[in-house]
Amino acid sequence: MNINDNEVQKFDDISYSWWDPDGPFKPLHMLNPVRTHFIKNNVNLKNKSLIDVGCGGGLLCENLISEKTKVKGIDMSNDSIEIAKTHQALNNLNIDYETTSIEELIKKSKIRYDVLTCLELIEHVPDPEKLIKDCITITKKESDLFFSTLNRNLVSYLVSIVGAEYIFNILPRGTHDYKSFIKPSEFCNILRKYSLQIKNIKGLSYNVFNKKFYESSNLKINYIIHCKKNND
Repeated sequence: MNINDNEVQKFDDISYSWWDPDGPFKPLHMLNPVRTHFIKNNVNLKNKSLIDVGCGGGLLCENLISEKTKVKGIDMSNDSIEIAKTHQALNNLNIDYETTSIEELIKKSKIRYDVLTCLELIEHVPDPEKLIKDCITITKKESDLFFSTLNRNLVSYLVSIVGAEYIFNILPRGTHDYKSFIKPSEFCNILRKYSLQIKNIKGLSYNVFNKKFYESSNLKINYIIHCKKNND
């Protein structure tokens, strides 16, 4: 199975803080508005079914849910899923959360989705290409898929690991493994290998003055990709 047990445990250990905007998941809270805008700006979610792979505590799911969108969130961290369920209950939402892997879900369910999001997960699994293949399998023809991850270069290493984990303590130490970062060119080559059309790619850059992330053409650190599945 394409799962790193150490990674799952890592997120179990801090799952209690998913909805604390100043806790270990602060960077995701800061990224969430720009990620949500990118997704909604590239696909009409009305009357669509959407699955968020690696949903964690439900930060993205809650931003994408509406009465016209059916959202499912899956994650291997059961503690994170329980937090997501509790938070949605408090906010009277209707998101289908499940503790499972995408591989298990493909085997036990024939449901396929119009839209898939897989954000900040690729760098936490042993086989990124296998995860991408599974994401393709669980979606319908002509579906829209969104991925985001970290570029692999010196700047990304200094910012995402040295700065975020060791100097400013924004993230818990050991959150990221530099060897698991993926260059945009490598990512796009995998997507093309499986006949996905790359529709849009943007950098998620940080403004140090207003302390907010924004879309940019700079792909040196975080980046997000929108691709389209062919009707084959």
